[in-house]
Formats: sequence, C-alpha cells, structure tokens
Amino acid sequence: MNHPPMLQSSLLAGAGGVRHGFFTRKGGVSKGLYGSLNVGVGSNDDPAAVEENRARAAGAFGRAPELLTTCHQIHSAVVVVADRALDGQRPQADGVATCTPGLLCGALAADCAPVLIADPRARVVVAAHAGWRGALGGVVGAAVTAARRLGASADTMVAAVGPCIGPASYEVGPEFRDTFLADDVEFDRHFARLGSTEKWMFDLPAFVLGRLAAAGVREAEWTGHDTFADDGEFFSNRRAFKRQEPDYGRLLSVITLD
Repeated sequence: MNHPPMLQSSLLAGAGGVRHGFFTRKGGVSKGLYGSLNVGVGSNDDPAAVEENRARAAGAFGRAPELLTTCHQIHSAVVVVADRALDGQRPQADGVATCTPGLLCGALAADCAPVLIADPRARVVVAAHAGWRGALGGVVGAAVTAARRLGASADTMVAAVGPCIGPASYEVGPEFRDTFLADDVEFDRHFARLGSTEKWMFDLPAFVLGRLAAAGVREAEWTGHDTFADDGEFFSNRRAFKRQEPDYGRLLSVITLD
C-alpha cells in the first residue's frame, strides 16, 4: 500500500522517540468533495471510504487502524487521557494525551488548528483540536495540563500548530474581535484591520502559539500552511461555505510514541 503524504514540523521531528505527521487531503480513496483522504467520521462521505482512509493513515506509521484514537470534537476544552485503543469509541472531547507507546493520538481539522505536543524526556504526547472557540476556551492549556498529569514538564515540551486557516484568509467581523477582547484586551494583537472597513483579519495560528507560550511551552511553531488558500492540498470549512458546497472533508494530524 502506498502511504499518504505527511507534512512535518522541524521541532517535533527532532524529538527523539516521537513520530508525527500532518496529513494533507491526498492519498486516500474518497471521491468528489471529499477527495481523497477524508478521515471525518462525522462527514457525509461513504463510511467505507473514511474507514479505508483512516487505515491508510495508521499504516503510514506502521500501526493497525484500531490504534488511531480521535475524538468526537465539540469545540471544548476537554482533553482525555488514553492508555489503550478505544475500540472505535470517540469520546466527546477536543484532545487526547497518552504515554502509551504505539497509540496514535489524532486531531481532525478543516481550518481549525491541529496542535501536536511532545515531551520526549517524559515520553508523553498530545493531539488537540483548536478552533477559535476551543482556543479561546482553554483547550491548549488543557492539553498542556493533561501532559503534565502524565509526568511531562512544560520546560521540556515542544509543540507544533499544523495546517489551519492563515492570517491572510481569516476575515471576521467586529463582534468576533469583541468576544476576544472581552476575555483579554491583549488579544487585540492577533487582529489586523482590513483597510478602512469594519472587518478584521484574525491570526489563529499566532493566537494558538500564544496560548502555548502562556501555558509554559517554550518551543513551538506553526508549519505555515494555510488550509483556506490551498485547495489542492487541504480541506477547508470556510472555503466550502463560500462555494456553497454541502460538506467538506477533514484533515488528520497524528502524534505517537515509538
């Protein structure tokens, strides 16, 4: 079987005993809007195609598909700890942490920010899904806290924000910005006014990186890939909405311990 391609973070690639990958939309079997590596169980894609795509992603790490652990994501700050395969169960949460070698921690996204965290010294990894609601609501800090509970230290963690909607693509209204400023006026630095209009551009990856720094993670990076801007490589919820498409595929990001 040809394994689907993955993007990588240089920071995580240097973490000994840890493997990771940010999958693109390529290398799967889904058709049409979902072409081709759609891993979204909650999408309207053919379930058999989604199952095959997830198996291919797991196979890229040399693992059985049942070891791929993802959540029923609800834009929350809930992060679960897994010590074994969940037998197809998808807990309602937005992150999964483990210290169990071989278990594949995964996060799904299609403009939201996938966040992969590793402490190679403590041998702990976390995958989290950070849309704007979850990021503002504390999912990044919850992911770091879950890692700490497993013995990790923020001082020795490294993290990467994967492909997500970029600062040049995320146009929002004033009420969106007001929601952030009501929480902390310092969040204004993540917004840039769009010309002389009342619209703003929001920098989601920078905001998530800021949340990682606030949680004590010293080394973190964004891969620099804008899901909205690159139709050939990535699924995008916002792009599908603008095109009035009925659904969209979901991208997968994975981290695991050898």
